[in-house]
Amino acid sequence: MQKALLVVNPSSGGEQAQEYEQLMQEKLKKMFDEVEVLHTKKAGDAKQFTRKATSEGYHSVFVMGGDGTVNEGISGISEQKYRPHFGFIPLGTVNDLARALGIPLEPKEAIKQLSIDSVKPLDIGKINSDYFMNVVAIGTIPEAINDVDSEKKTKLGKFAYFISGIKQLADMKTYSFQLKVDGKEEKIESSTLLIGLTNSIGGFETLIPNAEVNDGKLHLIYLKDTSFLTTLKTLPDLLAGVEESTENLVYKTCEKIEVSLQNQVELTTNVDGDEGEKLPVNIGILPQHIMIYC
Repeated sequence: MQKALLVVNPSSGGEQAQEYEQLMQEKLKKMFDEVEVLHTKKAGDAKQFTRKATSEGYHSVFVMGGDGTVNEGISGISEQKYRPHFGFIPLGTVNDLARALGIPLEPKEAIKQLSIDSVKPLDIGKINSDYFMNVVAIGTIPEAINDVDSEKKTKLGKFAYFISGIKQLADMKTYSFQLKVDGKEEKIESSTLLIGLTNSIGGFETLIPNAEVNDGKLHLIYLKDTSFLTTLKTLPDLLAGVEESTENLVYKTCEKIEVSLQNQVELTTNVDGDEGEKLPVNIGILPQHIMIYC
């Protein structure tokens, strides 16, 4: 008998959240013998729920919510001996993983297209002891994103991040980073580092056009900026999509990155759109780690 778990973040999806949940339950009952539904009430619930389903041998787990809830759901099954298939319906602000996988951003259409036969392997990133499925961002612009409140996210969508980042540039800082990329050490001065797994970051779907969801690689970008003016010069290269290094930024692929600061300044990461751990961090990849419905 195949069992599935559906984890719902009731604060996502707006006024139609209940309708989406009902449609999803009806869909899953056609796909599985038994469907359990749980609602999150606080941070960490989705991770706890999917971890329990993993230990109990559920065939599949599904999440309805934004990128943060999806991150928690994936974190609950990552690096477990048995890992259920994973699926999600995007109800968030940016929904980067949905964009990268070609999942419709309209929830009803995503539910309609969900198929038991449509699965593919997905790389998962690991930062220290936590996990990510899309991006780790470090520096000035990510610090600004950490300060974006939920109301602005709801009203402005992905542009809330962009607008906040641009405002932060007026008080732009650069940092002296110590990197260790696949064992090779380098010192750089930069305002912003991005370590991505997919082509879509912050809702910009072609930021790293060569990144595939299961290519087994981390995609590192850092800006070669030391002032407000040089930062402005990097933005067109970044937003046009990064396929190779330019005079304004560096792009490389790797499997492991260590990031620390050369001074005593504190700096917090942004992981899949939410505030993460402070530096230093060790970042690696778990290639084709879970099977995901797409």
